[in-house]
Amino acid sequence: MKVNGYEIKSFANLRGTYLKDANLYGADLRGADLKDANLYGADLRGAELEGANLECADLRYAILEGANLEGADLRDADLKGADLSYANLVRADLRFAKLWNADLRGAKLEGANVTGTILEKKEEPQDDKDLKIRQLEEELKKYKDTLKELLDT
Repeated sequence: MKVNGYEIKSFANLRGTYLKDANLYGADLRGADLKDANLYGADLRGAELEGANLECADLRYAILEGANLEGADLRDADLKGADLSYANLVRADLRFAKLWNADLRGAKLEGANVTGTILEKKEEPQDDKDLKIRQLEEELKKYKDTLKELLDT
């Protein structure tokens, strides 16, 4: 399978790879090392990820519908908002994975290790909320300044 012109095969070393929003539909990534990979929003529908190492991977909002993750290592993976509907997670290691707002309808979880898995979002401390508000206000100001410059020219 080719992604951005590169051939990807099962058991590939993709540790730390940036694959944000990648189209990996039906990819054969059995046994691949994807530890610390950024797969945010990636399309992995029907992908073969049996025995893959996805430890600490960013899989937020990834589409893993019908994917085969049997025996995969998903320890500490971030799967917030991911679509895992009808995925095979049999004997997967999901210890301390973040699964809030993930779609697990029809997923197979027999024998999966879910110790410490986070299924719902905990309330953020007020300090974190205040910081995010300040960051958003700064971004908004930048956008306003840019818009004003564009309108003045």
